[in-house]
Amino acid sequence: MRFAPNAIAGAAVATVGAPPLGDLPEWNLADLYPGIESPEVKRDLALAAEQSVAFEKRWKGTLASEASAGKAGRLGQALKEYEALEELMGRIASYAGLVYAGNTADPQFAKFYGDVQEKMTDASAHLLFFSLELNLIEDEAIATALAADPVFGHYRPWVLDLRKDKPYQLEDRIEQLFHEKSVTGRGAWNRLFDETMTALRFSVDGEDLTLEPALNKLQDPNPKVRQNAAAALAKTFEENLRVFTLITNTLAKDKEISDRWRGFQDIADSRHLANRVEREVVDALAAAVRDAYPRLSHRYYRMKARWLGMDRMNHWDRNAPLPETPQATIGWDEAKNTVLSAYHRFSPDMADIARGFFDRKWIDAPVRPGKAPGAFAHPTVPSAHPYVMLNYMGKPRDVMTLAHELGHGVHQVLAGAQGPLMSSTPLTLAETASVFGEMLTFRSLLDRTTDRRERKAMLAQKVEDMINTVVRQIAFYEFERKVHTERKNGELTSDRLGQFWLEVQKESLGEAITLREGYETFWTYIPHFIHSPFYVYAYAFGDCLVNSLFAVYQNAEKGFQEKYFDMLRAGGTKHHSELLAPFGLDASDPAFWGKGLSVISGLIDELEALD
Repeated sequence: MRFAPNAIAGAAVATVGAPPLGDLPEWNLADLYPGIESPEVKRDLALAAEQSVAFEKRWKGTLASEASAGKAGRLGQALKEYEALEELMGRIASYAGLVYAGNTADPQFAKFYGDVQEKMTDASAHLLFFSLELNLIEDEAIATALAADPVFGHYRPWVLDLRKDKPYQLEDRIEQLFHEKSVTGRGAWNRLFDETMTALRFSVDGEDLTLEPALNKLQDPNPKVRQNAAAALAKTFEENLRVFTLITNTLAKDKEISDRWRGFQDIADSRHLANRVEREVVDALAAAVRDAYPRLSHRYYRMKARWLGMDRMNHWDRNAPLPETPQATIGWDEAKNTVLSAYHRFSPDMADIARGFFDRKWIDAPVRPGKAPGAFAHPTVPSAHPYVMLNYMGKPRDVMTLAHELGHGVHQVLAGAQGPLMSSTPLTLAETASVFGEMLTFRSLLDRTTDRRERKAMLAQKVEDMINTVVRQIAFYEFERKVHTERKNGELTSDRLGQFWLEVQKESLGEAITLREGYETFWTYIPHFIHSPFYVYAYAFGDCLVNSLFAVYQNAEKGFQEKYFDMLRAGGTKHHSELLAPFGLDASDPAFWGKGLSVISGLIDELEALD
């Protein structure tokens, strides 16, 4: 998923006279269901409701006895039925989410999405007992059942992973209450954010734009256009500040209540648990990146200011193109061939999987009014296939976004063999394949670029992307830490939120960038703060990990590709330490993060040599 890393969504609505992009694909969701009113949707909604109730009646209150000696096979049977229900409900929920993302402004789609959410919440409430009851079984009995029952033993990684949640598990009726109220609680506030953001309009030089094209103006070669876009963004954000402040306060309090009831000690511990990563590892990552601010972002932006002929840049100049940057629009076919060629150079099998997304209409590329901003790859369910959403407008960053999301897609295809319960990868590793795909594409383009000015522009753009993915995301993480810590003491005003935003941005960007009036509101549009608190460090984790992984690849004589594919096929069945061990990497080693950051520093060194 991509939105926040570049702080520029990288897409814009087509304008009169703009160069043609070619035939942009729109996804074919009929592989999931023919339509929102189709009999197949109604059938599966009814099946989910009926079968979840039947499952509860059959198995609730029996799991402990089923785990006892002499009844091997019954827990495995129960878990297979549970997985089948997860697959059924996952298909319906995925379809509703994709339909809604395609046009969040359509009332019919919004209603369908909301109705499906409610129905799936109701159905899954009947399944909630299963994981809770499994975790109440004694460790010895679970170990015996895993050994005695081959079917149950197949799910060993999922069962052992589930038991990590045991210390934070509440009594059944409280868990059910939390679950059912999520539709009218957190889920409703998330939907309010999405629909509010989609409806916003920004007046830039006489055009009324949605968020994507307005943000895209911050990459315009004309400084006045960038300044006007920044002013328009700030004006609209300011006009809607009360709503975004209320959403942020409400969701932060909602999280604090949940964390307190479950017994989490740190405000980000629930995210670390979900990511199956230790707090100490994330703390070491965040500390390493903060310590690197001066030699990464501060140093680079001083250089960029000089290249742009400025003593100090304004915040709207941060993503301005360099004079050397080619301004030609990149057509869809060229973008497709660029990415597939880079993937093929690494592995023909990887390119073949990625090509399927183009050939089978698994990609939705055009910008449309009402379409969700940013980009993502949605895995749906293993019995179907992933879908990729983009907002493609032919910028170089759009090509990198395509490479990024196809990396996710390849990962999701390969991990799908693990089945619905074990294919999902923790966020920290979910970004590995996507960032690796970007790096393959960048290196492929750089290797065939001999012109000094073009090479400088490419290196500068890659450095900016890496700074946005690592430095900026850790700054986002620090912002969230400030917000959630302060929220424990009461509601935060808009001014206080803006103050926190400016503090972390000044620290991370350095003295070469002046944060002008209005920038204090720019925290409002980052969706990860709303949808997935503390998600953002996963980008930095993935980028630093891939930097180290790519160095291993460049120095490997043979066998790397197969080990890499084995890592992707593992899905959620292994801890990050197990997955990285074949490459000689260890994320728990504090020096690991320094290696990843040194790659960024080395690219800046190369830029200085070209200066």
